[in-house]
Amino acid sequence: MVQFIQNLIGNDKLATAILSFIPLIELKGGIIFARGVSLTFFESFALSYLGSTIAFIPVFFLLVPILSLLKKIKWFKTFADKIELYFKDKAADALETAAKNGKKAHTEKFYKLLGTFIFVAIPLPMTGVWTGTAVAVFLGLKFKDAVLPVVIGNFIAGTLISVLAEIILVGFGNIKILDYVLYGLLVLAAVLFVVVLIKILRKKKPLAEDK
Repeated sequence: MVQFIQNLIGNDKLATAILSFIPLIELKGGIIFARGVSLTFFESFALSYLGSTIAFIPVFFLLVPILSLLKKIKWFKTFADKIELYFKDKAADALETAAKNGKKAHTEKFYKLLGTFIFVAIPLPMTGVWTGTAVAVFLGLKFKDAVLPVVIGNFIAGTLISVLAEIILVGFGNIKILDYVLYGLLVLAAVLFVVVLIKILRKKKPLAEDK
């Protein structure tokens, strides 16, 4: 898999940044690929962090306008409504998680910031800058408020993945093991994409909206 990506793009550093920008793959895939092609620890982290963090800007400013545009097109309206509902549910879940981990004395805005941070910082499937930014948008955060939790959260996630990659390298003593990890990650990303798409398509509008 590493060799295929190398041949496809032709530049390891550029490939790292591009992979990190792609939703579902993001920071996790970028770092694993970079270490797999023998980029240094800091090169892998920096390029992956930069590529994934940049996604914050287009997602924040274009998500709602694109959904609004799709809603005006007959064939895409229902799908756009369901995507919006999906991310609203994610935003509600993030707010609930933050409220459970915070103190009652904090304001609602604090919980929104914390929820966004947690969503980005924990490097699990379906978390990261893309989903975390969408969560921030539907939580109603302003750009200047959402930047910090996304940037710091992505830094934390990058650190965790980088350390994990080093542990794998040291533990197995063979850089090719990262090729299998990357392949598994890409397969998982494809499966998750299908699962999320099915979940979105199966979502139903609240009864209040159906009337």
